[in-house]
Amino acid sequence: MINKLVLENLKHRPVRTMLSIFAIAIEVTMILTLVGLSRGMLDESARRARGVGADIWIRPPGSSAISFSSAPMSEGLVKFFSEQPHVAVATGTIAQPIGGIDTVTGVDLEHFSRLSGGFRFLSGGPFQGQNDIMVDERYAKQNGLKVGSFVKLLNKQWRISGIFESGKLARMVMPLRRLQELTGNTGKLTQIFVKLDDPKLTNAILRDFKAKLPDYSIYSVEEFTSLFSVNNVPGLKQFIYVVILISVIVGFLVVFLSMYTAVLERTREIGILKSLGAGPGYILAILIRETLMLAAIGSVLGIALSYGTRWLILEFAGATLTAMVTPDWWPTTTLIAVAGAVMGALYPGWKAIKQDALEALSYE
Repeated sequence: MINKLVLENLKHRPVRTMLSIFAIAIEVTMILTLVGLSRGMLDESARRARGVGADIWIRPPGSSAISFSSAPMSEGLVKFFSEQPHVAVATGTIAQPIGGIDTVTGVDLEHFSRLSGGFRFLSGGPFQGQNDIMVDERYAKQNGLKVGSFVKLLNKQWRISGIFESGKLARMVMPLRRLQELTGNTGKLTQIFVKLDDPKLTNAILRDFKAKLPDYSIYSVEEFTSLFSVNNVPGLKQFIYVVILISVIVGFLVVFLSMYTAVLERTREIGILKSLGAGPGYILAILIRETLMLAAIGSVLGIALSYGTRWLILEFAGATLTAMVTPDWWPTTTLIAVAGAVMGALYPGWKAIKQDALEALSYE
């Protein structure tokens, strides 16, 4: 009986019902999209790091493992590592920010190809000159580029010599010497990669490197990629919590206004129910069930919309942003939406059960 009454109440006010559902859906979508973005970008960074093909990763003293904003290492260290036992190849790169979260990476293509097996070109090929640049297919697609196109970076025009398959190092790659020259970092590197002749020796070689260069940040690739998590990005977790809080507040206010309006609109109805013997619990149950139904439908719609936002991100900003679906967050976001909705219904519910039956019946 109560469920039928709830459905009829929701169907009787379709516009208010749809707006409430959509607001809750937006709340869920906001949370899932943000979590999907943060995880997607970190996972993509880890995937590209693994694609380098190195066994050991060396970063400068005091540097963040996932920050590439400078080139404070001497290029002479590449020779030092190359001469160490069991090192098959060592090479360095420089990463230069070019705006937002985008970077361009300078590589010694010959040594990097020996390390990683080289880039897999979808069209074009390696650098033909000092003003050539290679880009991955996501960057090319987002910016409408093809081999022979020109792109402006670092206040210079660069010719696209090749478009390669993403998943290795960076989205934009140019000659190491040229990038060092343009950024005033001649003889400097951001990071050094080392490939061993036997990967099983990684831990032993790692300990040896750390003993010889204790001030440097030296990782195995497995250890390095494990650092790409929400907990290791300064401020990211706090930012996610702030967005979740804002989402909860939005959901709370929308449900509060919706249920408060519903109580005012149904003052006479509530009076009739009370005159027929309905107790406070019965009336409160109607309002809470309405709220739970709105929250449940809104949560399902929000999860569906998160697939849409992921598609939009990958389709129109795939070179800059990467999103992923996060099913493990579906129960959490649903609980958050339900909790916010129920909190929004508490005061209107309290107001409804406190109404005097005679006053309610005389309400116009």
